[in-house]
Amino acid sequence: MSVRGKRYRQASEGLSQGGFYAIDDALKLVKQSASAKFDETVDVSINLGVNAKKSDQNVRGATVLPKGTGKTVRVAVFADGDDADAAKSAGADIVGLDDLADTIKGGAIDFDVCIATPGTMRVVGKLGQVLGPRGLMPNPKVGTVTQDVAKAVTNAKAGQIQFRIDKAGVIHCPIGKASFDEAALKENLMALLDALNRAKPSAAKGQYLKRLTLSTTMGPGVKVDRASVAG
Repeated sequence: MSVRGKRYRQASEGLSQGGFYAIDDALKLVKQSASAKFDETVDVSINLGVNAKKSDQNVRGATVLPKGTGKTVRVAVFADGDDADAAKSAGADIVGLDDLADTIKGGAIDFDVCIATPGTMRVVGKLGQVLGPRGLMPNPKVGTVTQDVAKAVTNAKAGQIQFRIDKAGVIHCPIGKASFDEAALKENLMALLDALNRAKPSAAKGQYLKRLTLSTTMGPGVKVDRASVAG
């Protein structure tokens, strides 16, 4: 059996089969399951009560995690003039326009978030086949196409995450690192749930937050009792 398989089995031994845990207990178990030599990411999968096939039930957005993601984020910004200066002052790692586009076309993508002003989308739009598959295409729905590039850069650096339902109606998001204390992870999770509730489509009926599962990069899933995160 592989090393990962052994660790996964050992981490799973303390879990109740099919059981649900209050959020505080779930976070404690998730942290205990982190056994890799690196600082594992803590992820949450949230099944939403929406029909992902219907455009009026799409759920997409972004929110800043109050305790950050634990990851150093490199930010690229498409801007010129005063906007470029504002982006640099806010801490953007890469700022440019046609020159940045040429760099990306050449295969150099050394950033985690891409931001653009509306006026630069004439250039950025041509990069869809490169940025799109990597989840880096700027989009106004998640605040990465904006005139206020300074705020967007600040948010990205502070731990903003993006969320979007997949074809099965599930949201997958990081909420921090296994090295975070339980209170920090809980605060981040609650911030994400608040953002999801605000993004609830008016067409969605019935139970919206149907199932929550926490896990680390290499660990088993821990099911969360919905009642413990209701508020």
